[in-house]
Amino acid sequence: MLAEIITIGDEILIGQIVDTNSAWMAAKLNKEGISVKQISSVSDNREHILTALAEAATRADIILITGGLGPTKDDITKKTLAEYFNVGLVLNESVLANVENIFKKYNRPLLEVNRKQAEVPENCEVIMNNNGTAPGMWFNDKGKIYVSMPGVPFEMKYMIEEQVIPKLKATLKLPVIIHKTILTVGEGESFLAEKIADIEDSLPANIKLAYLPKMGQVRLRLSAYGDNETELKDKIDEFAQKIVERVGVNVVTQEDIPLEKVVLNYMAEKGLTLTAAESCTGGYISHLITQHAGSSQVFLGAAVSYAYELKERILGVKNETLWQHGAVSRETAKEMVEGALLNFKSDYAVAVTGIAGPGGGTEDKPVGTVWIAVANANKTVVKKFTFGNKRLQNIERTAVAAFFMLITLLRESEE
Repeated sequence: MLAEIITIGDEILIGQIVDTNSAWMAAKLNKEGISVKQISSVSDNREHILTALAEAATRADIILITGGLGPTKDDITKKTLAEYFNVGLVLNESVLANVENIFKKYNRPLLEVNRKQAEVPENCEVIMNNNGTAPGMWFNDKGKIYVSMPGVPFEMKYMIEEQVIPKLKATLKLPVIIHKTILTVGEGESFLAEKIADIEDSLPANIKLAYLPKMGQVRLRLSAYGDNETELKDKIDEFAQKIVERVGVNVVTQEDIPLEKVVLNYMAEKGLTLTAAESCTGGYISHLITQHAGSSQVFLGAAVSYAYELKERILGVKNETLWQHGAVSRETAKEMVEGALLNFKSDYAVAVTGIAGPGGGTEDKPVGTVWIAVANANKTVVKKFTFGNKRLQNIERTAVAAFFMLITLLRESEE
């Protein structure tokens, strides 16, 4: 079962807002066995919208549309849909009552332009908007299903979860799609592909393997398609286990979660705490950790210490170490991580110091030189990395390498 998503609005095309709706909808649809064939963004232009709808109908069974349902003149989706289906607009009393109740609730006058939001194409089934004034609309035309929804994310999300997906499941016989993700770190995409080439070649026709690389990480996603959920799950687990055994230590989890969440989940389960000492990453490692709910169960805090004085005062790095070896050195990284472990009283600590760039490099310490250290009470591990000359990429790569070193130490400590 194929779907297409069309987002409507000039604000998307000029980069004023980012289209997060499509990614969210695609994930929800995929879980229900609906594959998204294409995602398109079009302007608030009648001809563009009409063309997008006609083309989508040649590729997909379900066309989901968001945006352009507001009360102002630039919101033309509803009128254009009526033209596309060659029907008129009619006043829907249920929608009008909803609009009136919302304006009454906030003690605001109901303008004629707001009243017009209750007008819908006469061939649609109304999807009530419990979080706004613009109704959703369901069309079943020539064997294709079209669903038009507001572009406001929280309004659209409630519609999808509470009404659209249940109606799709009741209307259509949907196939089963199962995904399993294996997160790997420290091995490039091409090396992984070569390592598991025979396993990939042996996959049955209904199981596909995708490589999803991102800054020192590669997610291997197995996708199985069919009708029998139990059989698909057993088969995908069988091939996933073969891949995990072959890839070995570079596998960090078999869940589709970020790398830092792997660390948090593991440490929370073991009742362990973590602190950080950051220089070149400027708090990025701490940000990655603390964006997750419940991170305070594990993460006690961090020091972002660029200046020598702060490295000495907060982390206990020796003055002679800094002046003899420099801030970007094995010795400084070691004292930073051990200082964080001791002064912040955590079970584990991670420290990073380096030259993120684009300036600051020297012949013996070029831009991209980073020292990373991880430690617990029994062991300290320090490694040097040489990344590239792009500042943001260096920061991201440093964080990935630091988390992988931390995961490795956690595993070793369990043995």
